[in-house]
Amino acid sequence: QVQVVESGGGLVQPGGSLRLSCAASGSISGVNFMGWYRQAPGKEREFVARMARAGSTNYADSVKDRFTISRDNAKNTVYLQMNSLKPEDTAVYYCKANLYVYSWDNPYDYWGQGTQVTVSS
Repeated sequence: QVQVVESGGGLVQPGGSLRLSCAASGSISGVNFMGWYRQAPGKEREFVARMARAGSTNYADSVKDRFTISRDNAKNTVYLQMNSLKPEDTAVYYCKANLYVYSWDNPYDYWGQGTQVTVSS
């Protein structure tokens, strides 16, 4: 059984910062990649950032140079440091973990429950 739990959301003023955390736990053999998606009201879920097993990173154009993804391998945890936040960053942020569970045969996707980020004055 695997759990993916996000934390760190909240209300912040435009220009402010927040740090999200996502921890994966359970019968994990290894992490293929972990990343972040977000969904604003009335919009589809969209990719934000991800970090692969080898450490390479990808970012959506809308967050490049403002958001930074990092990880703690020992804790199967990934972080999203969000700086210079804008009202359009308001959304529920979801963590997606692509994990090897019980074996190294095939990885599977696991999602967290989401954490609300609201950017407003």
